[in-house]
Amino acid sequence: MNQSKPDTQCGCPDVDSSQPVRVAVITLSDTRGKAEDRSGDRIASLLGEAGHSITKRLILKDDSEPLAKCLGELAEDDSVDAIITTGGTGIAPRDMAVDVIESMLDVMLPGFGEHFRAISIAEVGPKAMLSRATAGRMKSKVVFALPGSTGAVTTGMNQCVLPILQHAVSLASR
Repeated sequence: MNQSKPDTQCGCPDVDSSQPVRVAVITLSDTRGKAEDRSGDRIASLLGEAGHSITKRLILKDDSEPLAKCLGELAEDDSVDAIITTGGTGIAPRDMAVDVIESMLDVMLPGFGEHFRAISIAEVGPKAMLSRATAGRMKSKVVFALPGSTGAVTTGMNQCVLPILQHAVSLASR
């Protein structure tokens, strides 16, 4: 597994990389509470190491209605620039995060999921194709949906989210 630090400097003159991104982190799980939320902890830790701030940290049951309600509220929340979810991206009957999130996106970023799966296949093999990791823009917020495993979260954050986070937020908020 690639645990290297991401390059978070996009090199674009109109993106202020000194500004921390304000992120809401949502863990979707029927079995995890705050004490067992290693993937949410990992996201928060990596965001902190990169200089970003966590404005909200939530654990929701794997259920469409609470997630849709929460995303709708976060889309209107001026204290949030980006939303990162963990869990619910597989193909099990309860894995509904991607369906809910994609139904609420104004713009989808298919390259995000493609990139995540390409990296994951190199790390864990063909089972990475079972992930439906996705991303996009909902109103002026960037949304990233990562799998629930801590290893996948580490890969997704370091190789996919952190390198583009500030640039994506800058573009989404124009």
